[in-house]
Amino acid sequence: MCGLTGFIETKDFSSDEARNVIVRMAQALVHRGPDDWGVWLDDEHGLALGHRRLAIVDLSDAGHQPMVSGSGRFVLVFNGEIYNHRELRQCLPDRSWRGHSDTETLLAGIEYWGLERTLKAAVGMFALALWDKEENTLSLARDRMGEKPLYYGWMHGTFLFASELKALRRHPAFTGEINGQALAHYVRCGDVPAPFSIFQGISKLPPGTIAILRNADRLARQEPVLTNYWSLRTVVAQRAQSTFQGCAGEAVEQLEDLLTQSVAGQCLADVPVGAFLSGGIDSSSVVALLQSVSKKAVRTFSIGFDESGYDESQHARNVAAHLKTEHTEFRVTAADALKIIPELPVIYDEPFADASQIPTLLVSRLARQYVTVAITGDGGDELFCGYGRYPHTRDRWQRLARLPSVMRGVGSRVLPASPLQECLRANSLDEFYHFTNRQWKGFPDLVCGSQEAPHALKIPDELTAANERMMFADALDYLPNDILVKVDRAAMSCSLETRVPLLDHRIVEFAWSLPDAIKYHQGIGKWPLKQLLYRHVPRSLVERTKMGFGVPIDHWLRGKLRDWAEDLLNEKRLQREGFFNPAPIRQEWNRHLSGKYDRHYGLWTILIFQCWLRDWKETS
Repeated sequence: MCGLTGFIETKDFSSDEARNVIVRMAQALVHRGPDDWGVWLDDEHGLALGHRRLAIVDLSDAGHQPMVSGSGRFVLVFNGEIYNHRELRQCLPDRSWRGHSDTETLLAGIEYWGLERTLKAAVGMFALALWDKEENTLSLARDRMGEKPLYYGWMHGTFLFASELKALRRHPAFTGEINGQALAHYVRCGDVPAPFSIFQGISKLPPGTIAILRNADRLARQEPVLTNYWSLRTVVAQRAQSTFQGCAGEAVEQLEDLLTQSVAGQCLADVPVGAFLSGGIDSSSVVALLQSVSKKAVRTFSIGFDESGYDESQHARNVAAHLKTEHTEFRVTAADALKIIPELPVIYDEPFADASQIPTLLVSRLARQYVTVAITGDGGDELFCGYGRYPHTRDRWQRLARLPSVMRGVGSRVLPASPLQECLRANSLDEFYHFTNRQWKGFPDLVCGSQEAPHALKIPDELTAANERMMFADALDYLPNDILVKVDRAAMSCSLETRVPLLDHRIVEFAWSLPDAIKYHQGIGKWPLKQLLYRHVPRSLVERTKMGFGVPIDHWLRGKLRDWAEDLLNEKRLQREGFFNPAPIRQEWNRHLSGKYDRHYGLWTILIFQCWLRDWKETS
């Protein structure tokens, strides 16, 4: 795992100045790669590339980046892992290899097959920037599901790109104008979704995408051309030809084979490997298979809370004891949260308000004391219908849809702004799911002068099951923009690489080949994954109400975090900054403090933005 950055100057390129700038940009990513660094310049074409390396596979200098291909045509900076790179080497012509890094394999594949074909053959997670000296072309690419980040955009005649925004901020051309539309999106869901970033002019490259800047030395603010080398939409569109034909039991067999293959591939490294373990279905399944292919006890890590309603640590301990892993646990208190919160703006670069970022950061730091790679169980809910909100939302929409459209239309116009009024506006399950997932419901004037774009996520017509339509929406939005951002930034802030076996694209494609009746079998969500797990862990140890990676923010805001929150939500402060209408915020804050209501989700969104804004102003 590494960090990459770079830029192209369309005029006035000074080699000495460019080298100083790219070194500073790369240095901003030292947490992503503390083991090595390098820069590469092309004076003729105004290009600078920078890289920070976290050595995982081939710890020698043979893995140094930026890396130049054997012919000298291509230069690559790469962040991630190609798990099948040994198999890819077997498919390439015989050659003299410098080492055994996956970066060298990837570069050789690009030289032989081309970029798109190589990425289609690769099994992995990654972000990369590739310079083609022969064609004067810069290509940016990101893995299929969006595990690794990549930002890019134009600033004052300079094309910038990097793994994190903090590297772009080191370039003198960078300006920090806040994107009002992105802010409106953030207030809705607690994250800034791709292709937006919080800053005007900077975008996130969508998952499964290649962005190409051709004739890069003659650019006149030409936007890169984006193409998909893989997309979930295509997987769904081709579903009729690939629908799983077996029975439910056969689906479990095939899932176990695929997940075992994925876990075995992802535990390969030249450094110590461990795993996060919550004791839930997903992480327990991954750890069970990881232990089955390991020759020694796997190191596992979990977080506990003093508040019993949020504490899953006992379940993790029980699963770890059954699987005979070497288990380590850390308990989180409000005091721990207070210490972590000032670091969040620096770690996440953008406002990001999933409160489980706090335990994720703490468990990452715990794991990093013992290992350099941690396996996680993310992705199971989006692939196998694991969220309780799916059947709940489906049932609520079915009841609402029975009301005549005229009645719903009148209600949405005459009722005062409220969650109910917002839901009555929905014309489909897709819109209803979009509205009900808002952090702030019923406050259309919350963000001053900015409006969220209309709901634009088109769900494929091929998906007729309500559960699958919501799963598809989450796989394209919630998973890459929230879950994977949370884990990547938390882990990489302490130089820990995380790997996600369930998001191997072969498992993703298999999951979407399964009929909804198998994933949500006899009223049980995530049925195939659960049946797989019961082969390795007694049902009694893992069968319980799903808790998720929740955090007792609601209690902390009325206790140890109250003064911190009151300062950030001060009415005069909100008016002076001019981003939010203070009235609804103060109203919800007072309701929360009364103890009669739980408003912490929306309040946390505002608090994190305020915390981020303060840090941005202080460091600009």
